[in-house]
Amino acid sequence: MSDAATAFLDHWHRIVAEKDLEALADILADDVRIGAPPYWQKLQGHALVHHLLGLIIHTIEDFVYHREWLNDRELALEFKGHVGEEDLQGIDLITLDERGLVRNIDVLMRPVNSVITLREIISPQMAAFLAKASEVSD
Repeated sequence: MSDAATAFLDHWHRIVAEKDLEALADILADDVRIGAPPYWQKLQGHALVHHLLGLIIHTIEDFVYHREWLNDRELALEFKGHVGEEDLQGIDLITLDERGLVRNIDVLMRPVNSVITLREIISPQMAAFLAKASEVSD
């Protein structure tokens, strides 16, 4: 494992454990993209991805990483947690850019009932965020 990947992982684990959204913003590239349930299309842009990741970090309870796979700037991190009474398991597939910032993240989760519960909590908050962002840009 490269020193850069090790440093990133140490920082990432601290950010997630402490729910440190300010530090999260610092490790996202400006053109970062995320593929996350329940969205089929990737979402792109620093503010949008930061907001969604922040919602996810604050919504999934007892979040813990169990296993990690690394290949240079490509990382796969297996996690478990729960949303309400629904247990979930997933994998974060993270690609770092040449500066060590998150360029892409794909979040895979199961079972479907957990994804639905997460969507029901996060979707209204994302809709409000997008509406507010639309008002600002008009």
